[in-house]
Amino acid sequence: MSDHDQVVERQFGEQASAYLSSAVHAQGSEFALLRESVAARPGARVLDLGCGAGHVSFQVAPLADEVVAYDLSQQMLDVVASAAAERDLANIRTECGRAECLPFADEQFDFVFSRYSAHHWRDVGQALREVHRVLKPGGGAAFIDVAAPELPLLDTHLQAVELLRDTSHVRDYSPSQWSRLVGEAGLVQTRCSRQRLRLEFSSWVERMRTPQLFRQAILAVQQAVGEEVREYFEIAQDGSFSTDVLLLWAER
Repeated sequence: MSDHDQVVERQFGEQASAYLSSAVHAQGSEFALLRESVAARPGARVLDLGCGAGHVSFQVAPLADEVVAYDLSQQMLDVVASAAAERDLANIRTECGRAECLPFADEQFDFVFSRYSAHHWRDVGQALREVHRVLKPGGGAAFIDVAAPELPLLDTHLQAVELLRDTSHVRDYSPSQWSRLVGEAGLVQTRCSRQRLRLEFSSWVERMRTPQLFRQAILAVQQAVGEEVREYFEIAQDGSFSTDVLLLWAER
C-alpha cells in the first residue's frame, strides 16, 4: 500500500458501521436509475467500485446475476458481507483492493458503478482506464460524486473544507474535468446530470470523526469567506451547507 492508501484505510475502516447507517449514503434518486439500467440487461455482472458500506450493491443485487463489492478497506467489506447475509443477497461477493489496479480479467463486467468514492482515489485517470479494461464491449459505467465548481474561487473553498474534514480526501472534480478524464480513459460519455446535496454539519463531521481542531477550522473558514462563496454553498450558521453532486454515465 502507498502512504495514501493507508490513510484511506485508516479513515474509513474505523467508521465502517457509521457509513452503513448514513442517510447521505443510503438515500438518493440515482439508485432508481442504476436499478433501471441493470434490470434492462438480464444476467448482468456488476462491479461496485469503492463500494463503501455497500449501498449500491444492495440496490442492484436483486436485479443482477452477480455483484462484486470492491473496496480498499477490509473493514468496510466485512460490514457489506454481514449486511448482505442479513438481507439474503447471496449474489454479492466482496473483494479488497485499489481502484487503480483491479484484480479482474479483461471484459468481465456489464456495469461498473462508483458512488462517493472517486474523490479518494490517488490516480483517477488510471482507475478509469481500469474501468474501461474490465468492462465488456458495450458495457456501461456510472460515476456519482460531489462535483467541484468550475470557478476557482468556489473550487478552492470546497477542497479546503473537504480536506479539513477528511485527510484522505484527494479532490472533487468538476464536470469538465470528469468529461476529460473519462474520454482519455477510452470511455464515451453518454449523459451527465447534477443534483443538489444538503450536508448537515454535525453528522458530516461525526461520520468521519473529524478532530475538534479541524471542525473549528472549517467553521472559521466558512465565517471568513465572502458572500459569493457563502451564497453558492448556502452556508448556515451551524456550518451546514449544500454542494453539487454529479451523475455521469459512460459506455465502453
